[in-house]
Amino acid sequence: MTGQILDIVTSPVTVVTVKNGDKVNGMTVAWIMQAAFNPALIVVSIAPERYTYSLIKESKVFGVNILADNQKDLGRHFGFSSGRNSDKFKGIKFSNSKSGLPVLSDAYAYIECKLISVSNAGDHDLFVGEALEKSVDNKKRPLVFKSSDYF
Repeated sequence: MTGQILDIVTSPVTVVTVKNGDKVNGMTVAWIMQAAFNPALIVVSIAPERYTYSLIKESKVFGVNILADNQKDLGRHFGFSSGRNSDKFKGIKFSNSKSGLPVLSDAYAYIECKLISVSNAGDHDLFVGEALEKSVDNKKRPLVFKSSDYF
């Protein structure tokens, strides 16, 4: 029953990126939301066993790349493998933000966040980040997550 209920909730498909020293990673995240206007806060839900989880906790910064509606394959690329043992950015077009975080080329939008807090929420933790920088391409449309598109 829970799965059926949660299947109807939609959200943008994002790739959360992080850089900690020489370690760079990105992971697909669909559980994201705005939490406050002032300051501008974003909440991202990540399971503790994910490689990105520890990198964000250590680096204290992360990027949220909101994918464009034609980037479903990119969402799958960053969602179905771990960056622990592979370079997920190999062959992927991206640039670096001022702070060195990967910004995916052709994404609908990008938000750079400073980590404010981490709270437990069942089998995932909620990373609250203050939005520091943003860019958006209003000519594009965001990719919306529907579980049937991925599972």
